[in-house]
Amino acid sequence: MPTVKLGLIVFLAVVTVVFSLLVAAYTHRMTLADWRPLPEPWLLWPNTAILILSSVGLQWARVAANRGRIDGVRVGLLAGGGFAFAFLAGQLLAWQQLAALGYFAATNPANAFFYLITALHGLHLLGGLVAWGRTTAKMWRGSEVAELRLSVELCAVYWHFLLLVWLVLFGLLLFT
Repeated sequence: MPTVKLGLIVFLAVVTVVFSLLVAAYTHRMTLADWRPLPEPWLLWPNTAILILSSVGLQWARVAANRGRIDGVRVGLLAGGGFAFAFLAGQLLAWQQLAALGYFAATNPANAFFYLITALHGLHLLGGLVAWGRTTAKMWRGSEVAELRLSVELCAVYWHFLLLVWLVLFGLLLFT
């Protein structure tokens, strides 16, 4: 197993623990009397669909890399990255909508958790975009598919992980 793959597995384990602790704190904190849930921003639904499309794009790139098809890698990477940026923009827009309605982080614990959860997920997505950017730059510099295969695979695995984390967090925010 390549060292970078093992490194990603360890990193994903740590991130899983962090988000698990955050979910545990959220579910415990919501039982206290001062918890007032905020309304669900409707933008979370299309943002979720956009993040799914981002993950699909990176899976497309992964399959294309395994088949040695640089055109498919290019399409998949561009789609995956484009949708990831759109997701982040949508999250910022959801924050703006909530702030315009007076739902600030300091207003109550539910608001603070919402902003914390979505910001932490967004930061992890930004970190993934750094790796995506490096992989995309290698592709544009003319690297062979064989040179890109591992990077594309790691990006896809990370995106699938972030999608899974988001689906859990979205469910938590939506149904609690």
